[in-house]
Amino acid sequence: MLDLSKYKLLLDIAETENITRSAERLGYSQPGASHIIKSIESELGFAVIYREKYGVKLTPAAKLLIPLIQELMQANEKLEQTIYAVKGLEYGKVTIGAYSSVAVHLLPKILWEFKNAHPNIDIDIREGGADSILNWLNNNIIDCAFISKPYASTVNFFSYGNDPLVAVLPQNYASKYNDRFEMEEFNDAASFIISAEGNDFDIHHAIEVSGIKPNTNYSVLDDRTILSMVENGLGISILTKLIIYNTCRHIKFLPLEPEFHREMGIATKSYERLSPAAKTFVDFSLENIGKYLKTIVYAK
Repeated sequence: MLDLSKYKLLLDIAETENITRSAERLGYSQPGASHIIKSIESELGFAVIYREKYGVKLTPAAKLLIPLIQELMQANEKLEQTIYAVKGLEYGKVTIGAYSSVAVHLLPKILWEFKNAHPNIDIDIREGGADSILNWLNNNIIDCAFISKPYASTVNFFSYGNDPLVAVLPQNYASKYNDRFEMEEFNDAASFIISAEGNDFDIHHAIEVSGIKPNTNYSVLDDRTILSMVENGLGISILTKLIIYNTCRHIKFLPLEPEFHREMGIATKSYERLSPAAKTFVDFSLENIGKYLKTIVYAK
């Protein structure tokens, strides 16, 4: 029988590629973490890591185990939560993935309400782009994902509202109209800044279906970096209204013509197989989060 507590360290090392950092994150000393790794290798009968100049890597054999260990961890967590639920108690941890815009503007409101109603359920948040979040979900690293609707995916998706795409421009940018920005205008811009491939499905989809071919000088992963670049006159871009909500930057934004939006929702690998705590959190979020998105969408 595997001691699953030890294998949390191996999962963390797979992410950090650094024994010392993983030891700190999980509350071990560096020698203690090294001892656990040696214990795992003795238990399995093969090496699980090898050292490189700037850290460690998992061996090919260990990489094969990671998805299975993650499934075991989730199953064990679900078992413990179910036992508590049978006793009439709430307990557990829910790990979620989210766009940074959702993590900044929507989740704090939901988490405050949820924690008041369910104080014994802890939440772990991981921020990332669309591809990263779906990869975490499919590999059992997270329980649920706050993302836009994937264009091709086998996950369960529960919508809670639409987030409009907007043109993001320097304050002094001279556009043809004051109340909208036609997609064709992007072709005339000297410089276009695009969200990196795999970071946002919907912006790339809008560009593709519009048939425009802007002069793309920059591809950027972080939306806040795009805002700063636009503010400093390096180009114009397309982002979502949720991203630019309450920004203090000296920029302006206009709705697109034709209109585009991303459908926001919560994705799960399988709603039926969620742990009791995760199901409670997903249900609570779907019931409440839409009202906060609407406030932002209709904000001037």
